[in-house]
Amino acid sequence: MKRTIVAILFLLSVLSAVQAQKIKGSDTMLPLSQKEAEDYMKVNSSQTVIVTGGGSGVGISALLEGTTDIAQLSRKIKFDERQKLQHGGKKVKEVVVAYDALAVIVHPGNTVGNLTREQLEGIFTGKIKNWKEVGGSDLPVIPYSRETSSGTYEFFKETVLKNKNYKNGIMSMPATGAIIQSVSQTKGAIGYVGLAYLNRDVKAVHISYDGGKTFVKPSVATAKDGTYPIVRALLYYYTSLSESKVKPFIDYVLSDAGQKAVADIGFITVK
Repeated sequence: MKRTIVAILFLLSVLSAVQAQKIKGSDTMLPLSQKEAEDYMKVNSSQTVIVTGGGSGVGISALLEGTTDIAQLSRKIKFDERQKLQHGGKKVKEVVVAYDALAVIVHPGNTVGNLTREQLEGIFTGKIKNWKEVGGSDLPVIPYSRETSSGTYEFFKETVLKNKNYKNGIMSMPATGAIIQSVSQTKGAIGYVGLAYLNRDVKAVHISYDGGKTFVKPSVATAKDGTYPIVRALLYYYTSLSESKVKPFIDYVLSDAGQKAVADIGFITVK
């Protein structure tokens, strides 16, 4: 009898996992989607939403393979990714669920507090090798980047580096938390993270996109008023075939309650 009950419970758990909504992709969006899923399931007790990271590229690959219902991306879908989905008979739909300011961070003991876009380009492409070249101490620059499957990696390359290649041998990190930890422990380090990940262990640099005339601190306020230059959309992608399944959850994320969670975590609301 006990074995029968255990078998039934196991079968029910398997069926529940099969029917669950799955969200996969951007590590930047991980805390947001996890919070939204947790809150959504509280008011929809019959629903199950499973959220995992891995990077924006991983999310799109999972959508193509049919192993996720929603791909969460911290960058726009690429042309070739959209083409692959279309060739697979999948019409993809896009929803902006939040915005994020990308913060450039250094070790708290670093005396450099302002950097221009051009200086950032020099640092991450390897042209600038010592902090004294940008007004800091005589200390080697150690740039940290996200891995190539990351949407944050792609967005930073496109927006800040103007599509120039990262330096050879750049320290590539698998997740945002790893960048925070590495920069906090390395005096000459510099990296970039989503605004919601900022903490006291690192220092956010003020950025200028006008050649050094104006330097702006990354914050929700400066992202909203347009004065901070490195802002991106955070997006959900799904196929038209799964729209009826995912729409109630996406509608919740875009609702007042869902957008409150966006603000509480430290991202910028869409409204």
